[in-house]
Amino acid sequence: MAEQATKRELHRALVERVRDGAGRSSAEQRAQAFAGEGLAGPLDALIGGVVTRPVRVSDAAFAAAKAAGVTDDELFELVVCAAVGHSSRLYAAGLAALAEACGDGAV
Repeated sequence: MAEQATKRELHRALVERVRDGAGRSSAEQRAQAFAGEGLAGPLDALIGGVVTRPVRVSDAAFAAAKAAGVTDDELFELVVCAAVGHSSRLYAAGLAALAEACGDGAV
């Protein structure tokens, strides 16, 4: 159990750092990217692609976001937030499924 707790603590630290830590993009934008929703224009299309179909994200999507005034540093942070957010939702769903399957909440 200690190993599982450590994994969860490390995951929580990762989430807090990418979503709430210092960065070039605003905390609000990072929270929106983490959630995979709420961003405007080309940034919404790019982050939506990262969350739903990452293999199809194109250079054109990045170029459109940059043309809208988003810097390379901001793009990097927001893409990382989106990927970590999506992975976190999958992780939570997996843990919930395991807990249900085990029936005792031991996961």
